[in-house]
Amino acid sequence: MNFLHLACSTCRVSMIEGGGDAAGYSIFALLVVILSVLGGVGFYMIRIISRGDKDLDPELRDDYVRD
Repeated sequence: MNFLHLACSTCRVSMIEGGGDAAGYSIFALLVVILSVLGGVGFYMIRIISRGDKDLDPELRDDYVRD
């Protein structure tokens, strides 16, 4: 429990001395991490879909019938 109080007071003091820039930079860094992870997942999903369409045997494809 002492580590929690130490960390909170350290962040508070550094935020007061730094003018609040630390919070802004940490939010920006987390935004970059989240967007890069989502971009990687999206890229991987598109890659899976394109490879699945390319490598599928034409005999196994269902014909699209429009109702």
